[in-house]
Amino acid sequence: MRFIDTADVYGDGASERSIGQFLASHADLTVATKLGRGAIYPDGYSRDSVRKATQCSLERLGIDKIDLTQLHCVPPAVLRDGKIFNWLREMRDDGMISRFGASVETVEEGSICLEQEGLTSLQIIFNIFRQKPLEELLPKAKEKGIGIIVRLPLASGLLSGKMTRETVFRPDDHRHFNRDGQQFNVGETFAGLEYATGLGFAEIIAMQVPPSMSMAQMALRWILDHDAVSVVIPGASSISQVASNAGASSLEPLSDSLHNKLAALYRSDIHAAIRGPY
Repeated sequence: MRFIDTADVYGDGASERSIGQFLASHADLTVATKLGRGAIYPDGYSRDSVRKATQCSLERLGIDKIDLTQLHCVPPAVLRDGKIFNWLREMRDDGMISRFGASVETVEEGSICLEQEGLTSLQIIFNIFRQKPLEELLPKAKEKGIGIIVRLPLASGLLSGKMTRETVFRPDDHRHFNRDGQQFNVGETFAGLEYATGLGFAEIIAMQVPPSMSMAQMALRWILDHDAVSVVIPGASSISQVASNAGASSLEPLSDSLHNKLAALYRSDIHAAIRGPY
């Protein structure tokens, strides 16, 4: 594992500072950060604000050039306007960043970004519960040679197989304070599914898990079986989870019959239950 995904607003900069300390003694890593939320969201986007955000990230990370800078779910109108991509290209040409991409919330936003010259990557929500990108977005990205970074691969843990109706989340956990979209896009929590509904689907999926892997590994393997995907960024709260997640990349692909069953479940039941922009 040599790819680290972060953002300037994670911990109000604490994540980037922590990663910067790690980079001081570790090499051969790719660090992707993001800009576009925080103080400049939703209408403070300018050449100066984007460059300032990038300079602050460089200082916190302790590096001279960012490997990959991603727009952090900026409003669709800003993407359509297109000027922000010119500012990213300028920073690339000035040597502040090596590459740029975008993290988006909907297929429509992803399609807008795919038309931008120089785009390296697209970060999307993609998992067994959220299969819509398979229709057009992933094939188009593959055709253009644009990498796909997958976030929420386990749907905020629903696809880990470890949650129950009695599970309690801390007050500062988005699975507590945003489970119905109270603070930001509901799709960023439980993939947009109502918690009890998602648990029901997870129980059905759990019955399909091959004996050679955990449910989380099956969910990760399902994503990796799609060759348009470049990298998956699952979260983890323990070293054992990190090791288990990494192990999914060396497992055999899922069978065609299992893929077909999961696709059928999505089409017949899951898709209609997803809330929020998609």
